[in-house]
Parts: sequence; C-alpha cells; structure tokens
Amino acid sequence: MSRGFPLFRTTSPVAEAERAAILGAPGFGRFFTDHMATATWTPADGWHDRKVGPLEPFSMHPSAAVLHYAQEIFEGLKAYRHADGTVWLFRPEVNARRFARSARRLALPELPEEDFLTSVEELVRADAPWVPDSANEGSLYVRPFMFASEVFLGVRPAERVVYSVIASPAGPYFAGGLSGVTLWISSEYTRSGRGGTGAAKCGGNYAASLAAQIEAKQHGCDQVMFLDDTGGDGSLEESGTMNLCLVTSAGELVTPQLGTILEGVTRDTILTLATDFGLTPVERSITLAELRAGAADGTITEAFAAGTAAVVTPIVGFKGEGYEFTIGSGAPGEQTTALRERVLDIQYGRAQDKHGWLRQVV
Repeated sequence: MSRGFPLFRTTSPVAEAERAAILGAPGFGRFFTDHMATATWTPADGWHDRKVGPLEPFSMHPSAAVLHYAQEIFEGLKAYRHADGTVWLFRPEVNARRFARSARRLALPELPEEDFLTSVEELVRADAPWVPDSANEGSLYVRPFMFASEVFLGVRPAERVVYSVIASPAGPYFAGGLSGVTLWISSEYTRSGRGGTGAAKCGGNYAASLAAQIEAKQHGCDQVMFLDDTGGDGSLEESGTMNLCLVTSAGELVTPQLGTILEGVTRDTILTLATDFGLTPVERSITLAELRAGAADGTITEAFAAGTAAVVTPIVGFKGEGYEFTIGSGAPGEQTTALRERVLDIQYGRAQDKHGWLRQVV
C-alpha cells in the first residue's frame, strides 16, 4: 500500500515572471518544474523514502549499475489544463501498468500502481502553475523513470533502485500547423527481435534507434520506420518514437500486432475510437510489400504515427533503398485529422469522455 508522497516545497522556486516567459514558448523537454518525486527500493526495505521535494541533481557513484548495464525504464504522459482551470491526466493507469511490465522485463522491482499514480498526481499538484493553459495545445509532460543505483560492478539485478518523476511544460507539437512527415524504411537496422526488449519502454531501445534516425535524416526523411528482423522485405513494426497506423479503402484501421513493439497508450486510444469514425480496428502483420502495393493501388489511403508527444502525426510518404512512394494525396488524411482532433478534444475537456479516461488532479 502507498504511504503517500509528502511534499517538501523548494525554497528557491522559479520566479513567476520567468515561469511565465517559459510557458510562453516552452518547446519540448527544455525546461523543468520546481519539484520532483522520488522513492527508493532495496530488498530489505522494499519501496521507501517516498517524497516530493525540490528538483535537484542525483549524486551517483561511478560504478552505479545503470551506467554500466542500462537497467532503466521510463514512462511519458501529460497533464492538461481545461478551460475552467482544472488539471487532468489522461489514462495514467495504463501508463502505470505498462511501467510495471517494463520493470519485470528489465528485472527491476515493480512499483505498485497506487504509488505510480500518487507520485504523478502529487508532483502535478505541487507544480500546477507550470501547466500551460488550454490554448495552442500546451501541456505538462510528465516523465516517471526508474534506474539501478546500486554501487556494484556485476551482471545481476540491482539491489538498490531509485524511482523518480520530473515534469516539463510542452508547447504545441505542430507549432506551424498540422503537417505530414516522410519515413525512411531502414533495411540496415532493427529495433527488436523475438524475446527482446521491444515491448518494454527502456532507454536502451531509444539509444539503439539513434543510428537509424541519423540514417533517415541523411536520406532527407523526418524519422525512421523499422521492419522486423526477418529481412529486407519484412513486416512493419514502429517508427523511432511512435506506433504505426494505416487507413484502408475498405474502412479498416490497421496497426502492427503487439509482441515486439511498444504497447502505446495513444495506439490503444485510437483503436478504441476507430469505430466512431466508421473504421474497423485490425491488429495484424503488415509487410513492406503490402504497404508499397497498397500505396500504389490506393487500397492504403492514409498513414499516421501515434504517440504521447504529437498524439497523431500524419505520414505522407516513405523512402527506402532504391524506392520512394506517397500515401494518398501526399497531404494529411481526413480520418487522420479527425482522429487527432477527437483525442485532443477529450484530453482538453472539449468533448465528452465516454470511456472514463480522464483523471482530475487539480
């Protein structure tokens, strides 16, 4: 059972005028709020020392296990200010459960769901002035994470682990208006394999994707699209930071099945909402050959990526070794745009929350 995360307020908060200037143009992941939540785990004491205190650096011994063996996981979710000034989280229970699954895969101690929710809520309450207003899609990005801090050079599960939550105000992802991206289909790199960590949200997955992202940029693309590990004409998995969705002329919303990809919260949200737009949600394998053929004959009409940061990102084209092709008209699709707006309307309280996804914090 959670014993709460008591608040110890900072004596040196960011000045109100400086905070207002930051909230005017926060970008993403550049500025951080005044406080952080923390807790520690050891085999003898379990989870203890829960608190919300001033944001401050960690002090770690050079032999801390995370620095050598990458035993680490994280989550990402947002707090939204509604027009009436209240602040809400979107489906945090799903993040809590995924955090526990990631912990199991990385041989880290599982944090109780109640602790996850309490730590996030108490941090958002403590730093509520940092939540941007509802104009221009501003939000407070919340980052829970856990890492092995034991002072020990040995390949085994760590016996001292730190959990923390920090927060960062975020501006609109598409500041200049909704636009489409082109993805590079990598035949050189894969992100995961059967039995790997692809379904876990761990830093190592993202570190391993960076070389592929560089490859994509070198070919004039915005992000990478990974295939599975079966070879050059394998099945689609996900982009470097988001899940993939396709809309077909037959009225299906198709996305790769789970197993070696991340079980995205936004992905699940989109699948749940699909029927509201006359789309049948389908989770199955999608080969590169099917994608290319569908783009050519018009059976694949739209493509987009789904994730917490951008919600929905239209994909207007793909490139690969020796080929490139456009999806639909080469502009953000009608269903893509409508789905994105529906999710945002729910998150910001502009549409009815029929599924009970919102959780009030302030």
